[in-house]
Amino acid sequence: MNQIRHNWEPSEILALLQQPFNDLLYQAQQVHRHYFNPNAVQISTLLSIKTGGCPEDCAYCPQSLRYQTRVEKEELLALETVIASAKQAKANGASRFCMGAAWRRPKDKELAKVIAMIKAVKALGLETCATLGMLEQHQAQQLKQAGLDYYNHNLDTSPEYYGEIISTRTYEYRLQTLEYVRSADISVCCGGIVGMGESIDDRVSLLQQLANLPKHPESVPINLLVKVAGTPLAEVADFDPIDFVRMIAVARILMPKSMIRLSAGREKMDDALQALCFFAGANSLFYGEKLLTTDNPAQVKDQQLMQNLGLTPQMEQHCGQ
Repeated sequence: MNQIRHNWEPSEILALLQQPFNDLLYQAQQVHRHYFNPNAVQISTLLSIKTGGCPEDCAYCPQSLRYQTRVEKEELLALETVIASAKQAKANGASRFCMGAAWRRPKDKELAKVIAMIKAVKALGLETCATLGMLEQHQAQQLKQAGLDYYNHNLDTSPEYYGEIISTRTYEYRLQTLEYVRSADISVCCGGIVGMGESIDDRVSLLQQLANLPKHPESVPINLLVKVAGTPLAEVADFDPIDFVRMIAVARILMPKSMIRLSAGREKMDDALQALCFFAGANSLFYGEKLLTTDNPAQVKDQQLMQNLGLTPQMEQHCGQ
């Protein structure tokens, strides 16, 4: 069943994206059932531990200090606040607790405070994930020593379209951080965002970048742009929901052992669209009413959806590659 590959050609990926919808879903579901329990979903909770004031100019992000949004700059949360949030997340069924900070890259003194948070969350029996911006090699090693399980660092879009979205950080910097994380033996959470005005060729290129990494990311978040007033992408055209499902399905086929995560944008998705995404191979989601600073479905709504679909929460399945 579906050989694990790291040499996908753009023409192959485009052919998958453009095949008849039912054929694509059938293929993706076959792959999904081969590697995973089709009725199990891994649940994560994401907490913004340091909000706003980011010097980057990512066109989608309300936390950039360059844009006039309603997000105010805040200091790093206290350790006790993070522990309380992690305990609540665990009580609500999350198996992984993710901590995000709006930094270009953390300073060592800041990282020391995050390391204390990681150790405290690990002590609660939760998997830990962090997204802190770019890392130096020694910082990745320190995070590993602290017990960090996952590091999130998205590619966002294709190399070709990247300059239209971000000018303050190069694609190569993102790939370098992923290399440091891998060399420290931390699992990788890496995906992208669709609906930013990119072409289908850009979506193909993004998927190719992810699928042709030396090792597939253990988690692949597929984000739908959340349009925020004050950001450059606030008025971009809505993304076709069927094309979003196609992205989920092709990601599942290209990276059959990875967790494919429904991430940003779910608050605007109805139950039928999310059900299609699960059928197409999504098997991870973020639980909680906020994803850093943007809205996410209420937990009771997610619980009802999972009950209606017969989905059960479970810890992540680790598949060797």
